[in-house]
Amino acid sequence: MSRPVVGLVASVERGRWGVWEEVCDQLPRSYSTAVQRAGGLALLIPPDAALADEPDAALDVVDSLLLSGGSDVDPATYGARPHPRSKPTYPLRDQVEASLARRAIERDTPVLGVCRGMQMLNVALGGTLEQHLADRIGSERHSHTPGSYGDHEVRLAQGSLAARAAGEELHTVKSHHHQGVDRVGEGLEVTGWSVDDDVVEAIELSGQGFALGVLWHPEEDERSRVISMLVSEAATRAIAR
Repeated sequence: MSRPVVGLVASVERGRWGVWEEVCDQLPRSYSTAVQRAGGLALLIPPDAALADEPDAALDVVDSLLLSGGSDVDPATYGARPHPRSKPTYPLRDQVEASLARRAIERDTPVLGVCRGMQMLNVALGGTLEQHLADRIGSERHSHTPGSYGDHEVRLAQGSLAARAAGEELHTVKSHHHQGVDRVGEGLEVTGWSVDDDVVEAIELSGQGFALGVLWHPEEDERSRVISMLVSEAATRAIAR
């Protein structure tokens, strides 16, 4: 049987190699490696304006969707003005990911949102974001060292999809972010919280399918089962297809 296909939406960043500097569609290799390690085929989806209107063009060729980390979600996407600490945004990526996420849920295609991807899943379903968590929790503990992931514990609701995916209800994770979920999107429920400050760490669609968002980075932890579970769900979907 062919491998289940996981669609990974790429970020748009300026990259350098040798004497060249170009705008690139890119994603850390840890994502595709995690998918491959779990037996899946990773397919990169660059932001494409046509997909905002016709997401089925991409979803017809994948068995699951992974919304990855990256730059801040454009505050205009959820009707807010930029915070002074907001980072550069790429609105086309937001539009495409929101359309893909909503349509994937309608099609019962498995969806996993990682860090920014969890935030995007929430926004796609009508939720909002806290643009700078330090304003509320009083510290930069979730993004304390630029370019480095920090370890901390999250507690996950018993019996939740998040707990089944992570494999335990108290879980040590790797994360780096300065934003988080504020108002929860329609049909989503919060099933994970940071032990230190109750920052929302996991959201999932209530009572149907596989739609999960985690604020941490499971692709950076070879022991994590989260992406493996997405690939397993994708395999089930592929068989049904």
